[in-house]
Amino acid sequence: FPEMLSKPKLTPLQGTLDVMMKQNVILSCHSNSSSPPVMYTLLKSNQKVSTLVRSDLTPGLFNLTINSASDLGEYQCTAEKNITNGLKYSKSLNFTLVEQVSKPMLSSPMPQAKKGQNVTLSCLSKGSLPITYTFFKGTQAISSPVKMQRKEAAVISVFINSSSDFGTYKCKAQNSFPNISKYSTGFNFTLAEERSHSPFLLIFLGLILLIFIIGLALAIPFFIIPSYKASE
Repeated sequence: FPEMLSKPKLTPLQGTLDVMMKQNVILSCHSNSSSPPVMYTLLKSNQKVSTLVRSDLTPGLFNLTINSASDLGEYQCTAEKNITNGLKYSKSLNFTLVEQVSKPMLSSPMPQAKKGQNVTLSCLSKGSLPITYTFFKGTQAISSPVKMQRKEAAVISVFINSSSDFGTYKCKAQNSFPNISKYSTGFNFTLAEERSHSPFLLIFLGLILLIFIIGLALAIPFFIIPSYKASE
């Protein structure tokens, strides 16, 4: 009886079809066979890319580098044991080009805050959507992950309750690459000075100075000029 060969399975070893430019990827082609050897061939858009023979029952591994958009084409693999069994084709795979996240920017419209005040923090990164953001104070997360489907900043509210709330805040951005995440530069709120009476004090002092100048101008004709004439 001819030895049976199953339909091969083509899978990315990195676990995802999301790839970055210049990334090295490995495609595994494997077919169940009662005994080796098995010849595996990798195809891209029905064109032969590479062929290898496995003399044991391990998968055929094909190394690729994503250098251009043309490397994102449709991939298939074939398995062949002998002519009588013929070729067995895998399902096709297509890579998706993904831009990794950039270092996020953490900011607040109110960098100065007072105790007892609610303030907001916004975090924005560039990269392929969706992007998930997490906010931290020190090393402790202060928010659940916020997934943004649009190119907009993730925003959270922070209540300034004590001096410790003026500590260093950071945010983390991550997209479909599980092992790539970027952190923002640290951000610190500054304590706003209590200056509620300062404008009134300045106005009050300005009015006193103005009255003094006017009074001095009015006094010149009555006191300084007569005394000057009397001395002549």
